[in-house]
Amino acid sequence: MTMFRKILIANRGEIACRVIRTAKRMGIKTVAVYSEADADGLHVRMADEAVLIGKPPAAESYLKADAIIAAAKQTGAEAIHPGFGFLSEKASFAEAVEKAGLVFIGPPAKAIAAMGDKIESKKLARAAGVSTVPGVDRPIADLSEAVQIAAGIGYPVMIKAAAGGGGKGMRLAHSEAELRESMQSAINEATASFGDGRVFIEKFIVNPRHIEIQVLADRTGHMIYLNERECSIQRRHQKVIEEAPSPLLDAKTRKAMGEQAVALAKAVGYHSAGTVEFVADQDKHFYFLEMNTRLQVEHPVTEMTTGIDLVEQMIRIAAGEKLALKQADVKIDGWAVEVRVYAEDPARGFVPSIGRLIGYREPVTDDHLRIDTGVEEGAEISMYYDPMVAKVIAHGATRDQAIDRLRDGLDGYYVRGILHNIGFLTDILGHQRFREGRLSTGFIAEEFPKGYAGATLTPDALKVMVAVAGAVQYRLQARAMKISGQARGLSVLPSHELSVTIGAVSHKVGVVVNHEEQIVVEHEGQRLTVESAWTPADKLFIGRVDGRPISVQVDRHGTRLRLSWRGIDVPVLVRSRRAAKLAARMPVKKPPDLSRFLLSPMPGLVVSIPVHEGDLIKAGQPLAVVDAMKMENVLRAERDGRVAKIRTAKGDSLAVDQVIMEFE
Repeated sequence: MTMFRKILIANRGEIACRVIRTAKRMGIKTVAVYSEADADGLHVRMADEAVLIGKPPAAESYLKADAIIAAAKQTGAEAIHPGFGFLSEKASFAEAVEKAGLVFIGPPAKAIAAMGDKIESKKLARAAGVSTVPGVDRPIADLSEAVQIAAGIGYPVMIKAAAGGGGKGMRLAHSEAELRESMQSAINEATASFGDGRVFIEKFIVNPRHIEIQVLADRTGHMIYLNERECSIQRRHQKVIEEAPSPLLDAKTRKAMGEQAVALAKAVGYHSAGTVEFVADQDKHFYFLEMNTRLQVEHPVTEMTTGIDLVEQMIRIAAGEKLALKQADVKIDGWAVEVRVYAEDPARGFVPSIGRLIGYREPVTDDHLRIDTGVEEGAEISMYYDPMVAKVIAHGATRDQAIDRLRDGLDGYYVRGILHNIGFLTDILGHQRFREGRLSTGFIAEEFPKGYAGATLTPDALKVMVAVAGAVQYRLQARAMKISGQARGLSVLPSHELSVTIGAVSHKVGVVVNHEEQIVVEHEGQRLTVESAWTPADKLFIGRVDGRPISVQVDRHGTRLRLSWRGIDVPVLVRSRRAAKLAARMPVKKPPDLSRFLLSPMPGLVVSIPVHEGDLIKAGQPLAVVDAMKMENVLRAERDGRVAKIRTAKGDSLAVDQVIMEFE
């Protein structure tokens, strides 16, 4: 079989762009498909051709197998790459592609079907000699049976969708009460995401780690594993940070896991790229979790540590080529760490954020820093699809070096128009427990039990913020004086004393200018030398503070600044000390009392409102269920009270801070 001349990518966003880049390098023409919401999408412009396939909801576009296959036939594409999500793990889609005379760039439909059902895959894994988690190998008939099974296994237990993954239809229950409350939401999410409401129950491993093995297999039966990835940093079962290799594994455990992964792949007649996921305890005992019969979101960390382009290998295998790699050829080159940048608000429980990217600047990339994205400035983040904006991946000779390079990259990643989790990611990367590699899937819940309110302003960060604020104020005043004619021909200003208020604390600061690109900021007896070519038009303050390289994001709002660095995002007000003294005498405006209202913390759709007007409610009681970006969110009462008025109903669309109900 000869190499394809043209392929269609049945996906959108960053994965569509990712596949297009490799196809172009291989000399293969590409076809993009898009919904009406993605008409201006980056993947549409990157492809050689693009075909409109439907309306914004995924069910009316990216999940329409017939429309996608018709687009491939219409444009003369010979093969279809499904990316991840959407139809990538639908055996019926793979079958339909092959039946249409096209090639599915992925595993055979039988393997997808076998591994796509989490119950059947567990049985197959056990038969293949793969270690499995205690649980049941069949769907749960009803709630009473679920209670009985959970009692037999012992709490905590995990409710999981039989037909899917990605955190959809998944709930953790520590008690019978939690099981009863979570069961229906798990079924609803499974039905909405996969069209299949079956769920099953298995034992939840305490303090677990999520480790997965990447496998690669050709059509002749030759299979290898490309080492492991650790994906333990998760929130609501959604991966947030991934890395390769794992800080937990040794060579012996890696080999054992890899061989079991290959054994399972062989048992189902697998070819293409695939991932066998395991849950491991802190003593390196591991158990089969599921097999993802597609390319994983986190595949770049494997690529950066092995030098193997997984998309290229998938295309070559689909074209009938034999896998040239042998197991002995697979090495581990250094370390790679990946973070997922999401459109969400960490300070409000990570609720989704939608809107237009009015500001978007990626950090400079090189051999050690990679960004996979499907957006650019002006792009719209809609409520119809996954909220991931991009993946940022860094490579280093050591784990610490990879983490440091990733943090530096995130410092220079400028995103405005939506709320995002870049500061949260940076904060985790700098966390002592993370740096030590003491990971578990409960990391975020354990380290941020009350949610995320922003990184702490450390003495080191304060020094940087004060230095940058002083330097920025000098540049702004210097420009103002030149514009007004007060400083004709002068390139410097005399030294002056300032008050720099960061958050609610004011600091006395002095600024002395040596020359245009070197400013000395005096603070608490220290002289901080700031070097930068920053101008008022720049969004990033790139330079050095006492010789240390920094990239601080600068937003100006009238006379106020907002500085962001190392996950710390703070309001800054720079004034003369006289002006600061006078401002301290001004009365403080009290914020409005909103305790009488239940406000929607996110844009979304009302799934249900389980209370009625006049009902007495208790703190913690569910008041509304809101679906946002394919996830159900339960809104609970903060205190005891009575429902006075309900302003929304099932099926209504909600905006952020829209009133759902009022209390007496």
